[in-house]
Amino acid sequence: MSEVRAYSVKRNRILQSGIFNETLRGWQSSKCDVTAKNLMYPVFITENDDDEQDVPSMPGVKRYGVDKLRGHLEPLVRDGLLAILVFGVVDNLPKNESGDGADRPDNPVVRALPKLRRWFPDLTVACDVCLCPYTSHGHCAILHRDGTIDNDASVERIAQIALAYAKAGAHIVAPSDMMDGRVGAIKQTLVDHKLGNVVSVLSYSCKFASAFYGPFREAAKSSPAFGDRKRYQLPPDAAGIALRAAARDVAEGADMLMVKPIMAYADVLKQVKDQYPEYPVFVYQVSGEFAMIYNAARDGIFRLQDGLMEILRGYRRAGADVIITYYAPQILDWIRPKHKL
Repeated sequence: MSEVRAYSVKRNRILQSGIFNETLRGWQSSKCDVTAKNLMYPVFITENDDDEQDVPSMPGVKRYGVDKLRGHLEPLVRDGLLAILVFGVVDNLPKNESGDGADRPDNPVVRALPKLRRWFPDLTVACDVCLCPYTSHGHCAILHRDGTIDNDASVERIAQIALAYAKAGAHIVAPSDMMDGRVGAIKQTLVDHKLGNVVSVLSYSCKFASAFYGPFREAAKSSPAFGDRKRYQLPPDAAGIALRAAARDVAEGADMLMVKPIMAYADVLKQVKDQYPEYPVFVYQVSGEFAMIYNAARDGIFRLQDGLMEILRGYRRAGADVIITYYAPQILDWIRPKHKL
């Protein structure tokens, strides 16, 4: 009897956790840490260099002219910001069926890139590559007369835009249109112009037709004039086609992959990361997700910092290497070391 009791005591002691302080707890969860290298900040650049516009559906988010953006980014870069994702927003440039304004010399992104590279030499600048902000119909492609997609013409045009951004100074071009073959076309175009080894391709590989994009379309002024984008974005209930899209982009030479949105698609993130562990996988916490978290915190459901950081650690745990989030300024402030003098 005494031998049995002794064994039970020893067994219970072995099963008791020895993880008793914050340092020890941190060692157990290092793969879920959120650091500056895990963040990319999306920014909207307008035509007027001195502009600063609120986005009503996204409290705290603004559109900036490039000179105003400089002042906004300077303290963030000092706090450790390493990467931004740039979107162009136009009011005055003419919009037409082929999106000619996307790569004109007076396009706000094309004009901003050399300045951003000069002002912030250590900041990695990615550019969203798409037609929708610049087409008269608001779709991400060139269309046939009947409204269907002309994929070949679209891919050629998207590759031209990516090249323009690369020549202007982008470190990364990120095609978000979801047209078949655009990664390969962009890669080949970059190689043909001796830019293949200095500009990366981040593909929106697993981009779902989602209800969470509404505020972004206001921010980027890119709503479609008719119909919707479900014909070329992925069905929300189809994980298999997302994995096929990722495989397509890997085969065409993508350097990095993305899952967008993320809150309802963490299972897809896990599958993509398991399938391609050697590829950096990005997730985009999109505008609707931003607004949901903001409103929950505003209404007292949780403290913004507590709720948001729990969500972000979940993305990291599921396999996200980089999180694209409008909350990057707040997160950088939270994770910045606070030294007591």
